[in-house]
Amino acid sequence: MTLYSWFVFFLAVQIIHFLGTWKLYQAAGRKSWEAAIPVYNSIVLMKIIGRPTWWTLLLFIPIINLIMFPVVWVETLRTFNKRSTLDTILGLFTLGFYIYYVNYTQKLEYRAERQLTPENKTADTISSLLFAIIVATLVHTYVVQPYTIPTSSLEKSLLIGDFLFVSKINYGPRVPMTTVALPMVHDSIPLTKKKSYLSWPQLPYFRLPAIEKIKRCDIVVFNWPVDTVHYFFEPKGRPGVIKPIDKKSNYVKRCVGIPGDSLSIKDGYVFINGKKLDLPERAKPQYSYAVALDQKTPVDFETIFKELDITDRAGFRTEIDSTGSRVEKRDTLYLGALTEAGAQRFKQTPGVTAVIRKIDKGNDNAIFPHINKWSQDNMGPIYIPEAGKTVALNNVSLPFYKEIITNYEGNKLTIEGSKFLINGKPATTYTFKQNYYWMMGDNRHNSEDSRYWGYVPENHIVGKPVFIWMSWDTNGKGINKIRWSRVFTTVDGEGQPQSYFKYFLIVLALYFVGDFIWKKRRENKA
Repeated sequence: MTLYSWFVFFLAVQIIHFLGTWKLYQAAGRKSWEAAIPVYNSIVLMKIIGRPTWWTLLLFIPIINLIMFPVVWVETLRTFNKRSTLDTILGLFTLGFYIYYVNYTQKLEYRAERQLTPENKTADTISSLLFAIIVATLVHTYVVQPYTIPTSSLEKSLLIGDFLFVSKINYGPRVPMTTVALPMVHDSIPLTKKKSYLSWPQLPYFRLPAIEKIKRCDIVVFNWPVDTVHYFFEPKGRPGVIKPIDKKSNYVKRCVGIPGDSLSIKDGYVFINGKKLDLPERAKPQYSYAVALDQKTPVDFETIFKELDITDRAGFRTEIDSTGSRVEKRDTLYLGALTEAGAQRFKQTPGVTAVIRKIDKGNDNAIFPHINKWSQDNMGPIYIPEAGKTVALNNVSLPFYKEIITNYEGNKLTIEGSKFLINGKPATTYTFKQNYYWMMGDNRHNSEDSRYWGYVPENHIVGKPVFIWMSWDTNGKGINKIRWSRVFTTVDGEGQPQSYFKYFLIVLALYFVGDFIWKKRRENKA
């Protein structure tokens, strides 16, 4: 929806509110016109129902307001002596329009001094639950969100089974664009395949102020730009459904290119503005290797795997022969994800005659911008678009920016021979409306990233992983299923990760001891 559409929608809501409540305002000793003034009418209504003025703010926060509207409907009915279970049910299931019936057909009895505290245990439980959901949704949407690492694309920095806290405030909290959705869930209802949201209405993109900008080498959570899913509970063969931006799948990668950069990849190494990208100490890029073996000398691979903390055993495989059968290839071992330090370790191992890094030098049409010219290890230079900057528009540049022009920035692009029309007007240049980023996984040959689908728009940015609060190893046994060295570690920072779990336990123990002593002292004084 455009801003104009939202203005019309907002105006319609205000008219609906006025027509359904103006007599209630009069019965409460207020003026009928007060029900017609946007925002002010909400402040007055909070006074009428005896609730704090700051509740008005909650009515205008997306997702939170979906919880608050039913609460206000019920509170309004009870304020005018409609307290029965039937009144509550009618208020909720008519989406508040039962108030119209009360406003025009019932004798209005305003209870200014009504009891605001829950009248029974059930009501108290519901009230506490609603408050907890509101607080949790606010934190989840605007402050910090839990996230789980499902793939090995950032192996070594982030492992499969890491449970993260992703900060929304670092890059600026993004106001939800999808306004009708279940709180604290993403694109589907848990334990079902049904979507958890309505695609309409949509708010325009807006982000609250950030405390930092995305920097090169930052690990970033974002919505996968090219995400589509099949219809929930669909029969096979039906087309996919386009998700709203904030309901696209969450991805986590390392940002290697920021707006304005010129990026190239040469033999697997990233170059920015002509210089090789300097990765932080915690980043451990991995590549595919072929390890040549001396058949006469046995190699204890299990010891090496353990020493190098190699958890993704699927990357270690034998060869497939021409018939498609798996055969044991004793003179060569193929490793799908190995750091350069790991490669050096293999080179020093008796029985290993050579360690050769795989470099893809072919042409692959799957590589962005799908011109069958580059490979995952050799591509570029590519300009990373910056908001406000202008580029020439021609047959060479079009594959790079077509998706930006049409999809990410909502223009209509028409090609007439060698001429380009944007929104019906001839164009030889294009000026970008937002910033874009280039995201890649450290596990270079096992990561679906910007090399395959291109730029990540700024409005797709979710947040910054800041903390690992739990790490679960499915290959571990018993208590070792928990990677204790990773529990309560920071994601960012200099040097190797350090666990703060013991400090957490100390603080927790001090809290309980202090609480016990405090209670004993109060009992003794009593």
